[in-house]
Amino acid sequence: MGFPDHFLWGGATAANQCEGGIFEGGRGLANVDVCPAGTDRGAVITGKKKMLAMDGEHVYPAAEGVDLYHHFREDIRLFGEMGFRVYRLSIAWTRIFPAGDEEEPNEEGLRFYEEIFKECRKYGIEPLVTICHFDCPIGLIEKYGGWRSRKMIGFYLRLCEVLFVRYREYVTHWLTFNEINMILHAPFLGAGLCFDEGENEEQVKYQAAHHELVASAQAVELAHRVNPENKVGCMFAAGSAYPYSCRPEDVWEAMLTGQENYFFVDVQARGSYPSYMVCRLKKKGIFPVMEPGDETILKSHPVDFVAFSYYNSRCIAAPGSAQKEAAGNLFRSAKNPYLKCSDWGWPIDPLGLRITLNEVYDRYQKPMFVVENGFGAVDKPDAGGYVEDDYRIDYLREHIRAMKAAVEEDGVDLMGYTVWGCIDLVSASSGEMRKRYGFIYVDKDDDGNGTYRRSKKKSFEWYKKVIASNGECLS
Repeated sequence: MGFPDHFLWGGATAANQCEGGIFEGGRGLANVDVCPAGTDRGAVITGKKKMLAMDGEHVYPAAEGVDLYHHFREDIRLFGEMGFRVYRLSIAWTRIFPAGDEEEPNEEGLRFYEEIFKECRKYGIEPLVTICHFDCPIGLIEKYGGWRSRKMIGFYLRLCEVLFVRYREYVTHWLTFNEINMILHAPFLGAGLCFDEGENEEQVKYQAAHHELVASAQAVELAHRVNPENKVGCMFAAGSAYPYSCRPEDVWEAMLTGQENYFFVDVQARGSYPSYMVCRLKKKGIFPVMEPGDETILKSHPVDFVAFSYYNSRCIAAPGSAQKEAAGNLFRSAKNPYLKCSDWGWPIDPLGLRITLNEVYDRYQKPMFVVENGFGAVDKPDAGGYVEDDYRIDYLREHIRAMKAAVEEDGVDLMGYTVWGCIDLVSASSGEMRKRYGFIYVDKDDDGNGTYRRSKKKSFEWYKKVIASNGECLS
């Protein structure tokens, strides 16, 4: 049986990690631009260190990205050569509304994305557009404190309406927020949140999350009203939480971790706050302030499909355990002794993707889309920029096999698969270029040096065969 004929194969990027050109085309400054590389990055993206402007002491990798701003035609041509059926990209909010609260959008920014969408259509590529991939205009952070303010909902919906109307003939697949659950782990990156000393950070994060959830539901309603053909999904950072052992305390802690991870999607896909979270937040005295009608909005406009990123599973031990900690995309996790890890300490768990697909589908019974999955590694190109990245091919092959089994043997409803960082880009978690994901090598290093020349890796031709065979040829 295999993958359905209409399965959407492709790749994924984010504007703030690849686009660059942040001072061109009338674009304004956003939170994602001022997250520096180096030792201060963690403190900035978690809201512990307030940085709302660039200084001369740090390197800001988003400023140039991989210069897709000037190379998008070449890049999309290469995506077309690979046979992409879908390209997931994001809109830089400040390219459309530079300060975030303008009455009228920036026409130059709108034309830029229109040209991208036209180029995609030229090669038969369906755009899958993330409306907000961590972007929050600095102007809105300075004036309102980012998503802690309910006023953000109106500014976000103004952006949505402009996008839905302007790109009606080019885009029918949308994601409201990228990895919405990251607001709990990287609140400045995820929602433009900075914290004052003594402030109840959890309360601020869940209040901001409520504003995003209401905005997401209203965006779904707006998208359907503007174009009944629109399909709108939510997106979260997924990865099953395994108990470290069969000790009941570990099993309990893994269950709590899973609930925290699924909370946002429970609201977006089911339309209401789950009872476990209502009880937990009220007990802590941090249940978010709601306005009359919020519950009706959430219930009336659930998403059409559920999208997620999957890089690795997590292994959860009860507090106080002496288990070694593993790395993993800003999530804390115990080290799983049964799994090998990448150079960045991320567990490699293809079966975990199948487990996650089953968990998500069993929970929501909605179509799913794996919109991020990939392998970050140090690539060593030859003089021509060619990389023998068999390690990446091995990783992707096994994850596609797991995905195929979930479709073929488990009956999950899967719309498509977009490999993360289909072209090399800046790492969101570390700000590095040397942590590469792409099928296409970009000549740029961590210090910003390089020609930005594009060259095909070995995985380029491999993925081309995968797409052409609809996932049957994986050798």
